[in-house]
Amino acid sequence: MLEKLTSLNGVSGCEDEVRNFIINEIKDFCDSVEVDKIGNIIAFKRGKSSAKKMFLAAHMDEVGFIVKNITDDGYIKFAEVGGIDGRVLLGKRVVVGNKKLPGVIGIKAVHMVTGEERKKAVDKKDMYIDIGMNDRENAEKAVSKGDYITFDSEYIEFGNGRIKAKALDDRAGCGIIINLIKNAKFAFDTWCCFTVQEEVGLRGADVAARKLKPDIALIVEGTVCADTYDSPKHKHVSTMGGGGVISVLERTSRSDWDFVQYIAKLAEENNIPYQYKRTGSGGNDAGAVQTAGAGVKTAVISIPCRYIHSAVSVLDKKDFENAYKLITKVVENIGGNLWNY
Repeated sequence: MLEKLTSLNGVSGCEDEVRNFIINEIKDFCDSVEVDKIGNIIAFKRGKSSAKKMFLAAHMDEVGFIVKNITDDGYIKFAEVGGIDGRVLLGKRVVVGNKKLPGVIGIKAVHMVTGEERKKAVDKKDMYIDIGMNDRENAEKAVSKGDYITFDSEYIEFGNGRIKAKALDDRAGCGIIINLIKNAKFAFDTWCCFTVQEEVGLRGADVAARKLKPDIALIVEGTVCADTYDSPKHKHVSTMGGGGVISVLERTSRSDWDFVQYIAKLAEENNIPYQYKRTGSGGNDAGAVQTAGAGVKTAVISIPCRYIHSAVSVLDKKDFENAYKLITKVVENIGGNLWNY
């Protein structure tokens, strides 16, 4: 499932490929499936009880680029869509537009760089995409201003159960919710939402939550995993192999403490590895869902991803599996006093 999902292109605002694939996967397992005006998939699964409304969400979109201009020499100048560190871009392969025209991100050769320039990170405005054209006329026959650009990155399994791919944030979350739709026995009526435009402002989640007005929500995400060799332990947001990541506080949201404790208790009772997110950095759809309408009791479970928002994100299959096990326990057993303060 992850290989199929990460092979699809879905930069924020152009999630069509991902949306079509997911609908085809889930349509025979839902009570209803609709696409709202902004492009979210809203799949309804009837639960054992209709007394309360639960909301699950994972975002379909990924970071990428958009064609801003075409030079006289046939190169593409681009703008980023979502947050991307310019240091990860040089030499990366990309595909441009619906035709998936191959290209590579380049700069002037090292032989042409001054000593001072070598000491500085290259500014994104000085980069371009080479699509193999030698003039504007031919380039404009192949691409247009406004075309989306996506990393061209192969899904690879390597090492001890690790996966390398683009868009693990948040196709990993999408994969978990697809599997829940197919296999879980939901305790309450649940709206499973695959949202759009998370990477550019949580826009799809805001629309879906305002429409559905759920009682409680669980966001399934990919999160930063900074456990690399040169990072001090106090800056490790999450640890690969440590299980699903439960958020307490993030830049855009504060998880409901009762809900957080309930999730952790389920994990411990069922011997499912889990960890807490150890910084308040980053944000996700919880930031929009939590404040929708009269407010929604919200929590987040994420999968640790190294090198997030790049062409070479890495996750551990055990983390994915343990997050799925834990979220299954949540949706099948949720109840008690969680619904009210």
